[in-house]
Amino acid sequence: MDINAVADELLGSLAAKSDADFAAKTQRYFPQRIRALGVSNASVVDIANDYFRTRRDIPAATRLALAEEVLSRGSHHEEVLLGFALLHKVARVGLDGEFLDRCEHWLGSYVSNWAQCDDLCLKLLYPYFRGHLDLIPRTRHWVESPSPWARRAANVSVVKFVRRKVGRSVFELPLSHVFDNCTRLMHDEDVYVRKGCGWLLKVTGEVHPDEVAAFLREWRTEMSRDTFRYAMEKLDHETRTSLMALR
Repeated sequence: MDINAVADELLGSLAAKSDADFAAKTQRYFPQRIRALGVSNASVVDIANDYFRTRRDIPAATRLALAEEVLSRGSHHEEVLLGFALLHKVARVGLDGEFLDRCEHWLGSYVSNWAQCDDLCLKLLYPYFRGHLDLIPRTRHWVESPSPWARRAANVSVVKFVRRKVGRSVFELPLSHVFDNCTRLMHDEDVYVRKGCGWLLKVTGEVHPDEVAAFLREWRTEMSRDTFRYAMEKLDHETRTSLMALR
């Protein structure tokens, strides 16, 4: 495969679907200015899937090289999403342990907004971790990353693993993982990192409501109001009312 030529083809297909009106509507979801072509997420995924539909024998390593090439050229929001979409189908079984280090690099180098961060976490790292449960703890050190998107990903990448059936067994993220991450990140200067804490605590509250309520009581004066309210959304009404009274 000529990686450069294929990248040209895919990026050209993406640009051909650009829509200025849709790009303007997309901007509403972001407080900062983004460069958007105006292509829906579904269309981005379709471009990637359509290319590989008749090329199923292309190895995962080649797909990874192609994704890297697309990401390195990406100057628009959807081009980053396309780079990730090229790997969705091979994430679970086709990528090795080194892929996690590459994701950390991408978070610091190519990701520039919350939607790209969450796409990487929920559409790419989710299936990857289903095939590599033993690597989940390696995301713990992302809380110390200089990249706010890596720090957000430290929590968002594991929200689907608070309790998750994988094959015939059930994987459960240790509460120590959840609470240590959130203790270290609840004061973060970036609002999206703090929202990531609230998200992980909210999901954990569905599985471990008493433990999350106790955590919120302990840290109620340290947590921002928005993070605190988000974290308790899935707790029962009586517990939410008592926690709000403490605030």
